[in-house]
Amino acid sequence: MSDTTTPHKAGLDLAEFRMSWRVVILGLFGVCTSMSAALLYGFGTLVIPLQEAFGWTRGELQASITFLFAGVAIASQLLGWMYARFGLRRVAIISILLQVASYAALTQLNGNIGWLYFAFFIMPLLCAGTIAITWTQLISLWYERNRGLALAIILSGTGVAALIVPPLLAWSIEAGGWQAGFVLLAVMPLVITLPMTLLWLRIPSAPRAEQATATAGTNPLAGMRFAEARRSRIFWICNLSLILSVSLIVAMVTVMVPYLQDKGVPALTASQIFSTFGASIIVGRLLVGYLLDHYPPIIISATALLTPAIGCFILLATGPESTALLVLATVCIGVSAGAEFDIAAFLMARYFGMRDYARIFGLHLGLVTIVAGLAPAFFGYIHSVYGNYDPVIAYSLVAAVIASVTLLTLRSAAAYRPASWQGEMT
Repeated sequence: MSDTTTPHKAGLDLAEFRMSWRVVILGLFGVCTSMSAALLYGFGTLVIPLQEAFGWTRGELQASITFLFAGVAIASQLLGWMYARFGLRRVAIISILLQVASYAALTQLNGNIGWLYFAFFIMPLLCAGTIAITWTQLISLWYERNRGLALAIILSGTGVAALIVPPLLAWSIEAGGWQAGFVLLAVMPLVITLPMTLLWLRIPSAPRAEQATATAGTNPLAGMRFAEARRSRIFWICNLSLILSVSLIVAMVTVMVPYLQDKGVPALTASQIFSTFGASIIVGRLLVGYLLDHYPPIIISATALLTPAIGCFILLATGPESTALLVLATVCIGVSAGAEFDIAAFLMARYFGMRDYARIFGLHLGLVTIVAGLAPAFFGYIHSVYGNYDPVIAYSLVAAVIASVTLLTLRSAAAYRPASWQGEMT
């Protein structure tokens, strides 16, 4: 594997894609139909139908997402053991089947919201193999030269889910009620992801992996053990930087529209400005993914994590009449939001290898999920204390700067290679 300070040739090498394009398509739809994408982005469409059916309040329904995040946080810690015990392919197939069954079970909800909370918490545990760790590990096993771009493509599945799931759910709910919404969520992995997984999910053999990575002598399963990575300064530097980035992104997602309205921007205009966020996520994901493969990853990563600071500065300094500048601010934040998960998956594979990738990345994802679940309540508290969102925007600006500077303290991955990790980086 190339040193992190040595960029690849600035051109797209299609050899890996010609060999493993099916894995990318599988990963894209795996992410798109996962609970962290399809259920999360589609839940807003289900809120009013569930409220009308059972009389639950908006606040009670929104709390179910906290239970979902809690389940994902725990599931991410179990995946490494599950892969070692049963294998990635078997875990993925069984998880998809349980995911379909879980959505079908949700059609039997009654008036006790506790069952909804229980379902949202237990589903990630039963369906752990459908969360993003599975698909990013699969990509990291098959791709080396174009790993950043391949990860970016599959993680764009969240953007695809945000674009297609809400209107599809609205159509199905109108036709068959709230139960039809959960049926649709079950049908998507059943008819799309499961057949692809059965046909295309394969772990590369050592000779084929070497051909796929075009790196002689590279063992795709070399790398640090979990305990070793957990004690590593690099791991906690990455965690600090990326958790700060996630916290500010959650802040922007949850407060942007009301913040703009508080500034005097009309509600419709505020929503239209924020709509550029989704498109910029996909652009940021693909752009940064490509750049990670061809230029020093730490420089690219630190730059991407810094861009929200520009957006936050514009928000604090701009009045409601400057729509173009407000759109630019939203795009700066959205590009970083799209890049963050790419950066995390890329750096964890680059610094720690694939031996215990699921457990290492799972611990990172668990920490990030906890922050994502707690952050909205924290920012709501800040608003209740100060009466406006300016402190949240200021926090996000500072967090972006600290996240970027912190990441710049890392050097090349080769400089940190332990003696036990031989042959992974040449």
